[in-house]
Amino acid sequence: MSSPKVWFITGASSGFGRCMTEHALSQGAIVVATLRKPEVLSDLAARYSADKLLVLKVDVTKQEDIDEAFARTRDAFGRLDVVFNNAGYGLFKEVEGTPVEKAREMFETNFWGSMNVSRAAVKFFREVNEPGKGGILLQVSSVAGFITLPGLSYYAATKHALEGFSDGLAKELPPSWNIKICVIEPGAFYTNGINGEVLLPQHPAYADESFATSVVRRMLDGAMFEGDAEKFTRTVYQVVEEGKIPQRLPMGLDAIEKLSAKIESLTATVAETARWSEDLKRAGGGVGLII
Repeated sequence: MSSPKVWFITGASSGFGRCMTEHALSQGAIVVATLRKPEVLSDLAARYSADKLLVLKVDVTKQEDIDEAFARTRDAFGRLDVVFNNAGYGLFKEVEGTPVEKAREMFETNFWGSMNVSRAAVKFFREVNEPGKGGILLQVSSVAGFITLPGLSYYAATKHALEGFSDGLAKELPPSWNIKICVIEPGAFYTNGINGEVLLPQHPAYADESFATSVVRRMLDGAMFEGDAEKFTRTVYQVVEEGKIPQRLPMGLDAIEKLSAKIESLTATVAETARWSEDLKRAGGGVGLII
């Protein structure tokens, strides 16, 4: 009988993080649940023993918190199978009206925090786990990682950055390390984490009700998204258990639809613009793009 997997989950206080924590525990997995306010998980801590659930205070914008959490995971369990890199939040505001400090704060969590967790995860998988055992790094991105709604430009930028970083990191890892990276791209799912989203007042220049950000604001006001967060976490958990880890995992038919539209748009762009690239090589030759 195989040993239960050890999961390391960031942003476990709410949303997908809380749902994944609960589901993994219910399936017999061991969970290291990290969040800024550990008391939020007091109900789970009371139900599960320390050999099943380790709750740690982690602010992903602080490198020392991340390092300490992985060190305590090593000390407690000696191994790690899955990192659910989930901590993050959204910010809705027109680009012109978004205070730069607010945008930077979101990047610190959504991108730099996720990036630093990723680096620590790869190091753990390589140096602490048995040689070749590797591990799975699940990067929670968004449909906004490949298509952007008006008003979510900065949020989408954090997810575009996370996807670009994850693509590059995956290409750097030798197959012998057996480290798998999967970028998860959820569509519209309703979670209690929505309460943590930041909705800033509208920029007065965009107040016209026909403008795109006005339309999206009305759509988001009190929206109950149709995606079921519990079904999401069950599905992601099943993907991990089956062991065939895709490089990308769009989640929800809305995400599939938007990704298909993006593919069609890019295909059309190639057909429309390829002729402009036909004669752009140096006369003396050289080396092309190497990937």
